[in-house]
Parts: sequence; structure tokens; C-alpha cells
Amino acid sequence: MLNQIQLFFKQHLMLSAPEDTSEEKLQLATAVLFLEMMYMDDKVEPQEQKIISSLLQQNFSLTAEQTASLIALAEQQRKQATDYFQFTSLINKAYSQEQKVRLIESLWRIAFIDGVLDMNEEYLVRKIADLLHVPHTSFIMAKNRVEP
Repeated sequence: MLNQIQLFFKQHLMLSAPEDTSEEKLQLATAVLFLEMMYMDDKVEPQEQKIISSLLQQNFSLTAEQTASLIALAEQQRKQATDYFQFTSLINKAYSQEQKVRLIESLWRIAFIDGVLDMNEEYLVRKIADLLHVPHTSFIMAKNRVEP
């Protein structure tokens, strides 16, 4: 009986080892945030889809096929997500401050691509910047670099 209880605890209640932040998980986390930005204003524009594909290909040196697969997987993850922390925590562990600022800049690019900055888009960029511990000055400078 005691052995069965110990086995139960080992299988079900033990804390799992900290996960490594593999490149694939970082790519997925970034793609989910990009997609969330695209959906933030309740309108999905073709130019938003194009820039997301382009940004993912440039940032991660992916082929078009790899990018399409990543976006499909990110779409599933985005629909299942209850918050952004699961994605930003991975990014916080692996990205330098400069990489985080570039990610914020990419989010601004997606927000501005349709020529209109929706208040929900601005809110999301601000929230992600806060979760990534990007200083407000860097947040504003990233916005100014991409603002039309």
C-alpha cells in the first residue's frame, strides 16, 4: 500500500523539472504574441498576415513552409491560452533586453501595418512590454521608430 502511494506521488504530484527554453518554444511564444496582436482589433487584414510571416522568417531564419507550420501551431496555442505569462516568461528567460525591445518593435509594426492604431493594440503592446520588463523609454522609442 505504501509503495502504491509513493508511486502515485511520483507520477502525479511531483514538480516537473524546469523546462529548457528551446528555440522552437521561443519561436512559438513569439508567433503567438504576433497573432494575438493581429486579432486585437477584431479585424484580420492580409497585410497583417504578410508582415507576421515576414517577421517570423527574418527573426528565426525560417522557410515559408516552416513559417506556415509555426503559425498554424501558434494559432492553436493562442486559442488555448488563458494569459500571456506562459509566453512572456519563456521570452524573459532567453532573450536579452535588446531582443525584447526588437520584439516590442515588431508588435508595433503589426499594430501600425493597417494605418490605424486601435486602442486595444496599444494596450497589448504596453502589457507585453510590462511583462517583458521593457523600460517605458524603450517602449516609446520602439513605437517612434515604426510609427508612420
